[in-house]
Amino acid sequence: MFHEHQLHDRLIKALRALKFDTPTPVQKATLGDALEGRDILVTAETGSGKTAAFLVPLLDKLLTTKAPGYEARALILTPTRELAIQVLNHLEQLAQFTFIKGDTVCGGEEFKPQAARLRKNPEILIATPGRLIDHLDRGTIDLSDIEVLILDEADRMIDMGFEEDVTRIIGNCPSERQSMLFSATLAHNKMPSFIKNSLSDPAIHQLNSHREVHQQISHQVITATDSALKDKLLISLLHKEPFEKAIVFTNTIVEAARLNGYVRRFGIRAGVIHGDLTQEQRKHVIKLLQAGTLKILIATDVAARGIDIKGVDLVINRDMPRSGDDYIHRTGRTGRAGSEGQAISLINPSEWNLMASIERYLKTKFEIRKIAGLEGSYSGPKKVKSSGKAAGSKKKKIDKKIAAKASKKSPNPKAKKRLKKLTKPTMIDDGLAPFTRKK
Repeated sequence: MFHEHQLHDRLIKALRALKFDTPTPVQKATLGDALEGRDILVTAETGSGKTAAFLVPLLDKLLTTKAPGYEARALILTPTRELAIQVLNHLEQLAQFTFIKGDTVCGGEEFKPQAARLRKNPEILIATPGRLIDHLDRGTIDLSDIEVLILDEADRMIDMGFEEDVTRIIGNCPSERQSMLFSATLAHNKMPSFIKNSLSDPAIHQLNSHREVHQQISHQVITATDSALKDKLLISLLHKEPFEKAIVFTNTIVEAARLNGYVRRFGIRAGVIHGDLTQEQRKHVIKLLQAGTLKILIATDVAARGIDIKGVDLVINRDMPRSGDDYIHRTGRTGRAGSEGQAISLINPSEWNLMASIERYLKTKFEIRKIAGLEGSYSGPKKVKSSGKAAGSKKKKIDKKIAAKASKKSPNPKAKKRLKKLTKPTMIDDGLAPFTRKK
């Protein structure tokens, strides 16, 4: 229970108002170390309550200790704007009975209005690396008073090419601080050196393998001959599959925009999110989904981390994700907080090997599924027999052909008899010449 940790009264009041009575496993495992001020490194699946696991001890620290100055006291780095907004929403709920304020520092909005808003000195900054670097370059943000640094989904920041930016940001924070790193797919023994250097004797909590698929989600694969059949399968699933809300993932912005227009031709209303949209456009789509006005979202991987929408019980991979980690984060949009979900991947012949490699990486096996009337001609690669038995029988057939030709050429009945013995299946080839005559 949260009250066992002697949290600040206003924080306890917020937890009760939100009906957060019992900590999730990740919160239970990490709260003690985080409240003691230790650096921590946590690997836990998406939807397990990681955000509250770092926000609760952070708010308790800010409520119980005096500020060292007038600048921001905490920095939370996230890989995407969506995740930053999600963290801010959680923060506002948990800090509703306090005077602590937070703000986002993300791209997708004009720089000057953002800088003017930050002059109000929010205690907590929730930032994406690129825009934060812009502020550091222009001198509109000072990180000299940072007491707590949190890296949320650090592995994704590395994948997106932010390693240099994150290293520089860490260097701008005071060396005397508390650092916390949370991720769903980063193994603690494979951390980049710049992350290891940012943590001081961390408490390591690995609640699940970084290659572990969600146990509450059923994982299915439907094969398709080509892209046209994929489109038909998608329409069939969106019309017939029971779901409250669904997310359809694609690999490119162009494909996301095309699919958004395509599904509308079949009476399916969907929203779309990708990297070319402004922050306001993204917020608008998310609000429509949260309100239930929209039931379907078509998105690129920009939405795979950071979207936490209640009621998402179906994820469809229109394009197979490029890696096992991306698969985990896409499918992690459903099956959150212990609820059940379904993940369906549509794969064409060129994606079969990618699907198989993801299966090996995650140490699992996807269920192969078919939709009546839309089976297509492709159901996986043909199996080639290469057993010793098959190879041996082939060799015997060749030997018989050679023997038959030889018998036609040779009028000698004794030679025919010897050739007949040669082609018997019980004969063992010992490497000796069978026709050597004694001189």
